[in-house]
Amino acid sequence: MKAQIGQKAPLLSVSAWVQGTEVNFDRLTGQVVLVEVFQVNCPGCFLYTLPQAVNLYQKYSEHGLTVLGVATAFEDFDKNNLENLIRLAEQGEVVGETLRVLSQQGQLNPGRLPYRIPFPLAMDLLSQSGEVGDNDINNFIKNHIPEFEQQSKAHQQQLRQQVLNYLQSLDYHAETFERFELKGTPSHILVDKQGILRDCVFGAYPELEARILELLQE
Repeated sequence: MKAQIGQKAPLLSVSAWVQGTEVNFDRLTGQVVLVEVFQVNCPGCFLYTLPQAVNLYQKYSEHGLTVLGVATAFEDFDKNNLENLIRLAEQGEVVGETLRVLSQQGQLNPGRLPYRIPFPLAMDLLSQSGEVGDNDINNFIKNHIPEFEQQSKAHQQQLRQQVLNYLQSLDYHAETFERFELKGTPSHILVDKQGILRDCVFGAYPELEARILELLQE
């Protein structure tokens, strides 16, 4: 089941909860739920999105907001994995580009995050890639190449081959990431008190706090 705005949110599919108790949308009726989807090897997630999520948790968790963090992986599988998520949760350690960029900006203390992520954290369920079919190629094109139909037939064929090569190169598919048809990380999934998916936004989301306040008041 693919996620659709305005419909019941499909359940998160995770391999392990590394912090907090196992929970999902069907157990959170009456709560507004914010799911922050990030990668461990994603500097922007740690510079902007996770600090924003921690702030929102601190301000509204006692007023009906549940915040969850789901670490996913669509690249750099050697870094975006369960082992490094556990190190992040238990010791505040970061790796790869996240470590390099945050170190350059003086945001580690020392070599670790200067804050603790206070909400539950889980690892997306990764499945081994299988044979790539036409539906896989078509879905990728639909979600990532909106101008595809405007291209020449020759260029369309070239793009399809490039997509095939890319999908075949992936080691894993991240199920929650694909179920919500996310475009990348960070991504924000917002579900209302009735379990309806209200927002699914990639990248910066300056209106997030205002949207949460609206949903809390419904």
